[in-house]
Amino acid sequence: MRSVGVEEELLIVDADSGEPRALAGAVLAAAERAADRESRDDDRDFEKELQKEQLEFATKPVTRMDELQEEIVRWRRESARHAATVGAVVTAMATSPLPVSPSLNVGERYQWMGRQFGLTAQEQLTCGCHVHVSVESDEEGVAVLDRMRPWLPVLLAMSANSPYWQGEDSGYGSYRSRVWNRWPSAGPVDVFGSADRYHEQVKAMIDTGVLRDQGMIYFDARLSASYPTVEVRVADVCLDASTPVLLAALIRGLVETSARAWREGEPPPRIGTSLLRLASWRAGRSGLDGPLIHPETMREAPAESVVQALYRHVERALEDLGDAERVRQGIADLMARGNGARVQRELLRAEGSLAAVVASCARITTAGV
Repeated sequence: MRSVGVEEELLIVDADSGEPRALAGAVLAAAERAADRESRDDDRDFEKELQKEQLEFATKPVTRMDELQEEIVRWRRESARHAATVGAVVTAMATSPLPVSPSLNVGERYQWMGRQFGLTAQEQLTCGCHVHVSVESDEEGVAVLDRMRPWLPVLLAMSANSPYWQGEDSGYGSYRSRVWNRWPSAGPVDVFGSADRYHEQVKAMIDTGVLRDQGMIYFDARLSASYPTVEVRVADVCLDASTPVLLAALIRGLVETSARAWREGEPPPRIGTSLLRLASWRAGRSGLDGPLIHPETMREAPAESVVQALYRHVERALEDLGDAERVRQGIADLMARGNGARVQRELLRAEGSLAAVVASCARITTAGV
């Protein structure tokens, strides 16, 4: 059974105004104090991110999706508990609906990024969801990366949770994906063919001097530099805590399906990276409220039919892993209620202000599922 772990980035916002606040250091200090007081070492596992308005956590690796759900809910609530000590709340929104001038975190690495990338780094207040799935070797991992490429935009559409940017409706379901792709190493990549070629490409990119280190390889999916996993990084952080669990189950199914295809000698789909960029743009624009590019035809199709095609693609693996019913129900629930982008827009129509949207989303973030 392949293990799964999730990393989530959350926005830290003022409890009253909903505006992002540069309080990551204070929240991390509160978590550290709580860890000392309560002898809870896992509270030391919170991380700072590029901007001071963000907080990141990572779940432990698990094999059962109900365990993963419990982990995500627990970590979100712990994040909120520590933020409350400094008059803030956390919210699982992939961009801030309200205007913000982000503050780069201290530290040589972040400051280097600010100097190197200028406005791209300064404006980069976006929150993603990264899913790690264990693989047996780098060779298997690269075989998986090569074969899952066409399906990654579907995951982006399902997770889309960033319709607003600097106080305006962007017209996108995931505007985070557009801002994130300003990084020169971000987005879809070519078929590698082998682990050696993957590592040669990564080394060549770092050797240009444009990137500081391996941590700046921002492919939509990559080999983790720290763990024996494939790390899928294409998704927005998701508003409802059930959605990252759905994504994790689908991604584990994709990893298993791709690994089986590799072992059986099936070649990866030879879809050009330029077409995948178009599919990714379409997914970011539409979310689940417009057409997507179908990975099997590379033509526009209704979002629901494309999501169902993803399910069929991984169905056998899901059944073997015991996740099929959970994923079927999760897809039905997601299509009925909508992703975070749809929920945010519905909240604005109902409540009339972006500040009220943020407050409602903060409550949803820490609700149980």
